[in-house]
Amino acid sequence: MLDDAKRKAAAKAVKAAHTQFERDSKAARETRRKVFAKAQKDGLSLRDIGALVDLDHTRVRQIIRGE
Repeated sequence: MLDDAKRKAAAKAVKAAHTQFERDSKAARETRRKVFAKAQKDGLSLRDIGALVDLDHTRVRQIIRGE
């Protein structure tokens, strides 16, 4: 019986951690997209931004577009 309670608690903890991870990841992606877009608006090229974060300029464009 104790093992069953431990398993249920562990499953609940895993679900909570995964939910938090997804929430944090979504917020981080949106923040990155906004910062990249602002950097482009402020004069950095897609290649400049890509070089700074070690991404190809085409990927930077996709990120800015929200793809």
